Amino acid sequence: MGLTKRIIPCLDVKDGKTVKGINFVNIKTVGDPVELGAAYAAMGADELVFLDITATNEKRKTMSELVTRVAQQINIPFTVGGGIGSMDDVSLLLQCGADKVSINTAAVHNPSLIADMAKEFGSQCVVLAVDVDFVDSEWYVYTHGGQVKTDIKAVEWAKRCVDLGAGAVLPTSKKHDGTKDGYALDITRAIAEAVQVPVIASGGAGTMQHFLDVFREGKADAALAASIFHYNEIAIPDLKKYLKENGIEVQM
Repeated sequence: MGLTKRIIPCLDVKDGKTVKGINFVNIKTVGDPVELGAAYAAMGADELVFLDITATNEKRKTMSELVTRVAQQINIPFTVGGGIGSMDDVSLLLQCGADKVSINTAAVHNPSLIADMAKEFGSQCVVLAVDVDFVDSEWYVYTHGGQVKTDIKAVEWAKRCVDLGAGAVLPTSKKHDGTKDGYALDITRAIAEAVQVPVIASGGAGTMQHFLDVFREGKADAALAASIFHYNEIAIPDLKKYLKENGIEVQM
């Protein structure tokens, strides 16, 4: 994969506001997604991810209008996910300004959607989001915003979806999400070693050291974080400087 590691702020959006939870619950509002997206792009974020966290559960479409407003304010690659269930949904979001679309629950219900998306829009547009949890000494895939356990093993699922055409994998550990105790290094590394596409670590960033660990030990190509950026606990330029000083190639 590319040697340059990417830093990706994530906007979890609910009812038009950026929110943040812990372990996928206890949701709090942290700001306006359009303002935050513009600020992160200006600070040197390499990409931006926008997840409509309740879209799947509430059976409604991702807010295309909000996606358009964010896209107009940024000049970095933009991934949108949440409630995407059909080729029409994907097409609409790409028209609204998304560069990539992330799917999770829909892929589990209909894996051929990944192949269709890759064929129609290119693999580079398809991000497989995988919500995972460690149960009985195995990592399993969860759907519906991390609420519903499946009997699908996470590493096998990632490999299958990449074979179908997914151009990146975004694993999030339920146990680590929002805790600021560090990324799930073992499952991130297991997926990174199993697939030939970029793996974006997600869930648990709390310190600069956690980013270093997930790039070194987790073999991640990119690291996504939310609350530490939203609450100004870590500034993106400072994080990149720290990573560079520790031998990680980043775009300054």
